[in-house]
Amino acid sequence: MAKQPLVEGSTLDGFLIGEKLHSGGMATLWKVTRPDIPTPIVMKVPMILDGDDATTIVGFEMEQMILPMLSGPHVPKLFGIGDFATQPYIVMEYVEGESLLPRLDAAPRPVEEVIDIGVKVARALTDLHRQHVLHLDIKPSNIMLRPNGEAVFIDFGLSRHEMLPDLLAEEFHLPMGTGPYISPEQILKNRTDPRSDIFSLGVLLYHLLTKQRPFGFPRNNSGLRKRLWRDPVPPRAISPEIPPWLQEIVLRCLESDPDKRYPTAAQLAFDLQNPNEVRLTQRADRLKRDSIGVAWKRWWKLVTSDPRPAVSMQAQMQQARIVAAAVDLSPGMELLAEHLRTHVRNVLETHPGVRLACVNVLKTNRIGMNYSLDNEGRNIHVQRLVELKEWARPLGLIAEQVTFHVLEHPDPAAALIDYVRSNHVDHVLIGARASSTLRRYLGSVSSQVVAEAPCTVTVVRMPVGSLAEMSAEPEAADA
Repeated sequence: MAKQPLVEGSTLDGFLIGEKLHSGGMATLWKVTRPDIPTPIVMKVPMILDGDDATTIVGFEMEQMILPMLSGPHVPKLFGIGDFATQPYIVMEYVEGESLLPRLDAAPRPVEEVIDIGVKVARALTDLHRQHVLHLDIKPSNIMLRPNGEAVFIDFGLSRHEMLPDLLAEEFHLPMGTGPYISPEQILKNRTDPRSDIFSLGVLLYHLLTKQRPFGFPRNNSGLRKRLWRDPVPPRAISPEIPPWLQEIVLRCLESDPDKRYPTAAQLAFDLQNPNEVRLTQRADRLKRDSIGVAWKRWWKLVTSDPRPAVSMQAQMQQARIVAAAVDLSPGMELLAEHLRTHVRNVLETHPGVRLACVNVLKTNRIGMNYSLDNEGRNIHVQRLVELKEWARPLGLIAEQVTFHVLEHPDPAAALIDYVRSNHVDHVLIGARASSTLRRYLGSVSSQVVAEAPCTVTVVRMPVGSLAEMSAEPEAADA
């Protein structure tokens, strides 16, 4: 340990200690500087006193192990780590912006604001999970919003990295988390399921919408365990202005059975951004909690079931990817559309948890009149939507697994690329028309999507004049 306490004006490993920013039960934050680091930085020092709970030490140790393996805008940039043999600390970026805690204190918040926060935090979780990390302590005080709106997680003391030893699980045998937000799996001492973070985000959204905690503020293990079988009061029973589709999303996040929640944070963000495509179930209209009989059955199933096997985060995310099929419904492209459907079916069979987005771009004029009706007086947008659903019907998908989107844009490639980026699509399958001199000169939609889409793109081609090669392997490219 340090030979003398840290004070303003002292130095430690080249860092000049400045103002004390915060002193909590677990750690102290100091503003620090170093000549070679131009950006604002802070030093986090654990509060370790004689007789302190050992989880404080192990949690800080885990944070020191995990932070160096993380990157991107949703985590603080790391600048230094101090060894426990002398003085443990973490020096990291000072995140400009605001915590979500004041917004929770000012709840209930407008629906549009809650949706916006939900999308940003879900996107941040998607990025975190893709780096093999479960946060396991999602709560307002651990989430910052940068000035540009991006969500940042600032505390990884209870987190788990899938590729590192989980010291907290190995050394302690009590549920770990923050009472109102802890997931049922964590209560059962399972720290392996990424859907735990989705449950905690659901608690946050519920509180922002209603100013109430869905499961109260339990202070003992008995109170915590009630969420294993007892559902919360539906949000619309508290705030009727909440739209049914948003209640559907929040209650799905709060399911006690993780298999009934969103499989990934990416799919949660997708639904928050596409409310018209949210499949409504009995959750949407519920105004009362489940009956005591239903809760009792849930409890009985819990106590008589075998423990769930550990879930691989990578396998979970791989199975639950968002796949977009860019379908050309133009006259004469029927064979290509059928060929594309064959390849989409192959992807769905390989990854049964995939969310499929069927997309068609209705090209509009850059200048001049756009006509919304065809020669038979039918709305073109609606007709395309009907045709898109007919294209997908042979796939035999359940309603919650597939969505349909007709985009109107003068530039089909730009529309597709923007859709892929804004919805964090993992894989695009797109049909490519036969080549021509004009297309080679101007460039094709598929080639532009391959060049600019931030995900895997599979281009499905039909050889000109050849029906015998319908089973030909597609081109694949990582863009």
